Amino acid sequence: MLADVVDYLACPVCGDGLSLDGPVVRCPQGHGFDVARQGYVSLLTGSQAPGTADSTAMVAARDAFLGAGHFDPLSEAVASACRTEARVVADAGAGTGHYLSGVLDRLPEAVGMALDVSKHAIRRAARAHPRLGAVVADVWRPLPVRDNTVDVLLNVFAPRNGAEFARVLKDGGELIVVTPTSRHLAPLVERLGLLSVDESKERRVAESLSDHFLEAGRSTHEFEMALGHETIEAVVGMGPSAWHTDREVMRRKITELPETTNVVASFRMSIFQTHLRSSRVLDSHLRGTCY
Repeated sequence: MLADVVDYLACPVCGDGLSLDGPVVRCPQGHGFDVARQGYVSLLTGSQAPGTADSTAMVAARDAFLGAGHFDPLSEAVASACRTEARVVADAGAGTGHYLSGVLDRLPEAVGMALDVSKHAIRRAARAHPRLGAVVADVWRPLPVRDNTVDVLLNVFAPRNGAEFARVLKDGGELIVVTPTSRHLAPLVERLGLLSVDESKERRVAESLSDHFLEAGRSTHEFEMALGHETIEAVVGMGPSAWHTDREVMRRKITELPETTNVVASFRMSIFQTHLRSSRVLDSHLRGTCY
């Protein structure tokens, strides 16, 4: 619900705080933003086109695939990585709110902010969990979130804006980043001609955040899925390959696969902390104490 998170949001025009005024989210300067009937608010401003937003078809495919539980081991890993004392959890590039919803299930005292540039995705996120507020926002622009308000920030298969992530996180907050490895969706990548993951992705992720964060932990999560044709179409349709393939051509390729194909799901999860927090952790460890 927006009421749960509006105190943590910032006006995208002037940066002042926001409050809920009936069907409008408003700041003291008078800038107002209508709340959609589905319960979300768009805080995009200006005429500049936003970043690439997932289409209706992509969002529907993701909702069907994730809703069937195929990535549940990853959802559980993300939720388990969140600090139990966290009270404000945000997801930058939240999509349908699937991973954030899993975190909120594990943290009954926390509230969540789902941020995504796709209205199609945010409509679904708005009803993903009763303690989740959904906002249309572009990760590449200043986030409509107040300074130092977020305990845990999720970034699952989404763009990374290191400066903004550091700004909205509290001192001692954590950034959890999930990216696919080069083994993800093998053997479908080769058989269907899908986009592959660059071997240097891990290095590029670390470099994109290095000005503001230090990596405090890293783990790889890999499991096998037995997928039929319909489910393979969904997993292809929800990812970046959907932007570069003809749907009917891809459907024909999928029909040539066996009835069931064993597919690898492979992810890397990194936990980052701000430089200030990380230096304190290092200092305390050097002194032989716990932080």
